[in-house]
Amino acid sequence: MKNVKAIILVMIMTLSLAAISNSVKAEKNEYGSLKGTITDAYSNEPIPFAAVVLKQNSKQITGTASDFEGKYSFENLQPGKYDVFVTVVGYNEKAITDVVINAQKITFQDVSLEAGVDLDAVEIVEYEADLIQKSTASYSVVTSEEVSGVSKGRRGKKAMGFANDYYAEPIPHNTEEYDVISENIFLDPRKTALSTFSIDVDAASYSNMRRMINNGQLPQKDVVRIEEMINYFDYDYPNPIGNDPFSIITEVSQAPWNTQHKLVHIGLQGRMIDYDNLASSNLVFLIDVSGSMSDRNKLPLLVSSMKLLVNELSENDRVAIVVYAGAAGLVLPSTPASQKEKIISALDRLQAGGSTAGGAGIKLAYKVALDNFIEDGNNRVILATDGDFNVGASSTSDMVRLIEDKRDKGVFLTITGFGMGNYKDGRMEQISNAGNGNYFYIDNIKEAKKVFVTEMRATLFTIAKDVKIQVEFNPANVQAYRLIGYENRMLEAEDFNDDKKDAGELGAGHTVTALYEIIPTGVKSEFIKNVDSLKYQRNTITASYPGTKELLTIKFRYKEPDGNKSKLITQVLADKDTDIENTSNNYRFSAAVASFGMILRDSDYKGNSSYAEVLELASNSKGKDKEGYRSEFIKLVEACSLMDNKGMSNR
Repeated sequence: MKNVKAIILVMIMTLSLAAISNSVKAEKNEYGSLKGTITDAYSNEPIPFAAVVLKQNSKQITGTASDFEGKYSFENLQPGKYDVFVTVVGYNEKAITDVVINAQKITFQDVSLEAGVDLDAVEIVEYEADLIQKSTASYSVVTSEEVSGVSKGRRGKKAMGFANDYYAEPIPHNTEEYDVISENIFLDPRKTALSTFSIDVDAASYSNMRRMINNGQLPQKDVVRIEEMINYFDYDYPNPIGNDPFSIITEVSQAPWNTQHKLVHIGLQGRMIDYDNLASSNLVFLIDVSGSMSDRNKLPLLVSSMKLLVNELSENDRVAIVVYAGAAGLVLPSTPASQKEKIISALDRLQAGGSTAGGAGIKLAYKVALDNFIEDGNNRVILATDGDFNVGASSTSDMVRLIEDKRDKGVFLTITGFGMGNYKDGRMEQISNAGNGNYFYIDNIKEAKKVFVTEMRATLFTIAKDVKIQVEFNPANVQAYRLIGYENRMLEAEDFNDDKKDAGELGAGHTVTALYEIIPTGVKSEFIKNVDSLKYQRNTITASYPGTKELLTIKFRYKEPDGNKSKLITQVLADKDTDIENTSNNYRFSAAVASFGMILRDSDYKGNSSYAEVLELASNSKGKDKEGYRSEFIKLVEACSLMDNKGMSNR
């Protein structure tokens, strides 16, 4: 009897548990989900950090934020109708009503946002000479409609985006400026044996060129700096194993655009650092909030980009924010990065309006950086602008001298360019070169992630400074040579041994790539120019090292980040009969990029370069391409090919 009662009790408990389990499952199956992507209505680029709120009957139910890809998600929602509200700095709030959630189903609701939000006033500190005075200024974002109104002659405080008595002139349709680039020519090693240049890891030219192609136009030739196109991409070089902070890789094969010529590939790989024991950073964001920054792809994108960087900083880092428009001001004193909400709140309050006192802004930013200087730390000003310095003591030469002085005191400079229409590329490149820094152009949030998240550690932490390369060519095997790109980084031969001469910096994990095109001895070429025999001088230079296959000797000089005396590395490259099909992916892909750059520049040296040849070469050398940058390059080449075929070139 007791056993029967026990069995009955177990059966009752089992049935009860099953009922409870089924009830839970049924209850769980009654929920639905909501997912979607937040994008810019103009560019279709994803918008991160957008606030997404769900309401029912005007009452907030729950909320979340979009991720780096602009995606948001809500789970376990009761079936019914919801109102979706999306807000983010620099964009109009958007509400989508009566979004239906069904049980056991996922509802997808994408949201596109339009720029043009008026923001609150911010307190700034004006900077004049060495005095600091408090004042307030109110800015408001100029919407695309207001800009259109200005261009039609309607002027007013709201239309001009500034709340005081200043009235700016209408923004011209396109006043972008680019310095003229005179391509490196072929040189005779019997007359010019040495080629000397500073390394360059800037990549602004590539992303700026991409912006133009994506907007349906071929870039004008002086937009294209081929070395920056090549160095936009990482290459699979081996890590250094010795005491030097970088490894050196060399290859030689035929030049794809002229198989009678040789192409020499030189690669550097910077040593990775221990990211668990990083030195602290003292960062000053110097942000242009002038009227020219009001477009959606300028200040709103800039603010979102800076937020990506803030979220990467450690609690030991510090951030200050300086702005400049009609005046320069301190929006946020140097603040521990652990107070991320405070920093982000200050960024959210930024608005555009006024003229551009770039010189005063840079002076104040450096003053703040020096006042909060971290010994043995990373002290850096990060300038974000469209490059339109046009008010006050702001000539490029004056600012270059100022930045060179601060560089010698241990404060480096990184420049990030934004926008279109009045972009001043040449000015920004000169300033960044003077500041032991880097120069990037950010055309979308994906590029912002690349610059401020993926590569920022390498950008911030210099492992070698004043890195110079000098190549001596052997006239026994080299009839003529030319360096592809680096026109703005060329040095005199004597600069190589001069430790007072500034050169480029190499960041942790950075790669640097340079290409030389060589005309071997005995090859007839239209680029070889002859002169009459000299009467008073004898050509005593004959074949060096006769019988050897040496093409060249490469010398590298660099200084430790805190050093003043350079160190020398030497490496010899011998000629090899390697078919281009048997070269590395690094070699072939860099050659494809160089060939594409010469097509865009309509270079005198492009030889047989063609879009088809570039596509074949790049497609067969993509490698792992984890981030998809090389695949994107191939799409850009295809787009240019289509535009050229339609006669749309604006070169």
